[in-house]
Amino acid sequence: MSIQPDHRIGKNAMQLVLLEEEEHLYGEKLKEQGFQFCLGKTGSMETQKVVAAIETAAKRSGVISPDGYRETHALYHAIMEALHGVTRGQVQLGSVLRTVGLRFAVVRGKPYEAETEGEWIAIALYGTIGAPVKGSEHEAMGLGINHI
Repeated sequence: MSIQPDHRIGKNAMQLVLLEEEEHLYGEKLKEQGFQFCLGKTGSMETQKVVAAIETAAKRSGVISPDGYRETHALYHAIMEALHGVTRGQVQLGSVLRTVGLRFAVVRGKPYEAETEGEWIAIALYGTIGAPVKGSEHEAMGLGINHI
């Protein structure tokens, strides 16, 4: 049940979210390896708006199916895990006077050699978090991985 070295889904999601000028080249590499992905940006003082933006992008791009519950459920758990990293374990924003400005990458694929391990989804978040005052924010990053 070993992970294929170039199929580490979390590492691929983090690299994709951090790239800006070369993301299209990296994206081609991911497609060649059988991964699906999407990229986007979101910012808000409300956690539900961040979750909704990522979920909408994943559905519109075809990374997850808009029908059914299983894929959306897996995506939700990966998003919440990634938000724990960004918010340092307290997934609260506006209620504690914090706001985020984030880039996100959603990557779906088969990181394991064994077909029986199935598909997984990873969410990488990178950006800023802080008081809703320009210049009061700092960098933050989060990663969430879940099986589908």
